Amino acid sequence: MFARILPALALGLGLMAAPAPAAFAQIGGPVTGTPTNPAPPGFTAEDLELQKALQGGRIGGRISIPDEQAASLVQPMGRDWREFHNVTLAWIGGVAVLGMLAVIVLFYATKGRIRIDSGKSGRTIQRFNGIERAAHWMTASSFVVLALTGLNLTFGRHLVLPLIGSEAFATITLWGKFAHNYLSFAFALGIVVLFLAWVKDNIPNRTDVSWMKAGGGLLAAGHPAAGRFNAGQKMVFWITVIGGTAVAVSGYLLMFPFFFTDIAGQQLAHVVHGVIAVLMIAAMLGHIYIGSLGMEGAFDAMGSGQVDVNWAKEHHSLWVEEEMAKARATVHGPAGAKAAGAD
Repeated sequence: MFARILPALALGLGLMAAPAPAAFAQIGGPVTGTPTNPAPPGFTAEDLELQKALQGGRIGGRISIPDEQAASLVQPMGRDWREFHNVTLAWIGGVAVLGMLAVIVLFYATKGRIRIDSGKSGRTIQRFNGIERAAHWMTASSFVVLALTGLNLTFGRHLVLPLIGSEAFATITLWGKFAHNYLSFAFALGIVVLFLAWVKDNIPNRTDVSWMKAGGGLLAAGHPAAGRFNAGQKMVFWITVIGGTAVAVSGYLLMFPFFFTDIAGQQLAHVVHGVIAVLMIAAMLGHIYIGSLGMEGAFDAMGSGQVDVNWAKEHHSLWVEEEMAKARATVHGPAGAKAAGAD
């Protein structure tokens, strides 16, 4: 028995010790520098060049299929991307999201809920119509799912997996991936609709400068004048439009790998997608807080579409004046509206 095993074992050890043939791997591009670890005696020139490449160069192999990406055996930029995904993105996301939550808690603890100073009037004015509210809720609901499923890809293995186990985590992540991919189209459509509906009212102007100086009313007595959207809401609008567009475009590059770009472009798309997404999540947490618990009467704007007149006068006085002028013009005509305005 040993007579049969020993020759085979000797042959295997001989193959392992033999230098790799030069045709086995191709070093992509010139490789310079000296290996960190000195080469053992007996290393060939090919062995030395392979060792140099493993410390920073690209190693490509020979393939017989049309996919050129398959020829890349070692791609050093992948190490930088892995470091970004596992460490840098986690830090950026953690600081941004937890930081915003801390700010919200601190603000609520010190300021409480922003009330209507003059109380509710019992009369309402239409703030948003049905199409605007439908587009908003489609964008908002899809964003919430996209945010949760995206955060799961970054933090799930550390926070969710230990709580529910590997099988449940694998199932949730799989269905989350499907939801993330398909709801991205609803999110992108919502951004387009909201942009077309609201861009004319979100152009920055001089009124926004005064609003910012007053901190939206937090740094000065009273409520600063504002049109249909104040400076804070305009910031949220442009964060949503510009950031959402960047997230959507980079996401589609990742959804269809190598269709539009190479491996370097894929890695850049992931960096853009991840960083902008977590920053948008942090910004939207503040927006959700102000639009619900943080301000009395604010949710009605996207709930029923009707807001209390006193709330509207306090937070969007210029817009209320414009709406009142339109109403008078409808009832009395242009001449009557001017006369009523003069009175």
